[in-house]
Amino acid sequence: MKPSRAMDVLNRLLATRWSVFLWGPPGIGKSSVVRQLAEKRSMPLIDIRAALLDPTDLRGIPAVDGGRAKWYPPSFLPGPEKEPGILFFDELSAAPTLVQASLYQLTLDRRVGEYELPDGWRIIAAGNRAEDASIAFRMPAALANRFIHIDFEVDFADWKQWALTNGMHPLVIGFLTMKPGLLFAMEGADRAFPSPRSWEILSDAIKTIGEPLDAEDVSLGIVGEGATIEFLSYCRQRLSAEELEAILANPTTHPLPTSLGEIYTLVTYIAAHGKSKKITDAAGALLSRLEPEFAVLLTRDILHVNSHFVRNADYKKFIKQHADLIA
Repeated sequence: MKPSRAMDVLNRLLATRWSVFLWGPPGIGKSSVVRQLAEKRSMPLIDIRAALLDPTDLRGIPAVDGGRAKWYPPSFLPGPEKEPGILFFDELSAAPTLVQASLYQLTLDRRVGEYELPDGWRIIAAGNRAEDASIAFRMPAALANRFIHIDFEVDFADWKQWALTNGMHPLVIGFLTMKPGLLFAMEGADRAFPSPRSWEILSDAIKTIGEPLDAEDVSLGIVGEGATIEFLSYCRQRLSAEELEAILANPTTHPLPTSLGEIYTLVTYIAAHGKSKKITDAAGALLSRLEPEFAVLLTRDILHVNSHFVRNADYKKFIKQHADLIA
């Protein structure tokens, strides 16, 4: 299930009392989707790393009260005074079997011993599969049967929409637009490998270092050798900042690039900066000069960043002429 679909399903399932488990390889955004869901719903999120728990942690500790032992729940579990939210057990499949078993009662009956999960709170868990080269203990059937299971997958279109609106470096977006298969490639991975998470890390590293060609050794330690070689090759062929500025300053007359890498650089740069009126005006003027497939790519990407682009006169003209390509 791609991230946007998973978000929609999780949002709908919050109306039920049933617990949900997100399965998928590391670094693809499972935890991010849960955090985004909590933000979207303005709900508090309690993030518990299940692998760090002991089997007795959820029960709490006993104390003598009136001559009898009373169990006091841990502070990380929500009390009745908290507004409804999401209790998120991340990395649950990496927790030992006894820790997983401690969740039997909480996930089904919404209680552990004397503790009861307050009304309105929902349980979501996430974890990696055994085939994901991660620590993964077999989930007991009794616990598995208490969850609604969702297989979480990488989807490039979803990722690109997120990347354009969350400040990912345009060179990373442009490269992966050309090579979407490298968004996630775990085969043969030892330490570093490409994933949505590692590309975000590389994006931040490039912003700090300033020039991707100066960050080869860093890139190797983030996305691995194969992805680094291809990414740096793309960066060597990209448009210079000076050329980009020249095109944007004279979008109707300045010569346009001809190589595939340079065109992707231009389109991605414009889309990533699409909130600027100067950029959107230049984008509209370029629609009639770009090859139709790249013009369509530009319109779709820039609309993710700035929906007001639909008011641009050149955009309206382009849509009228190429409605068959947009559909």
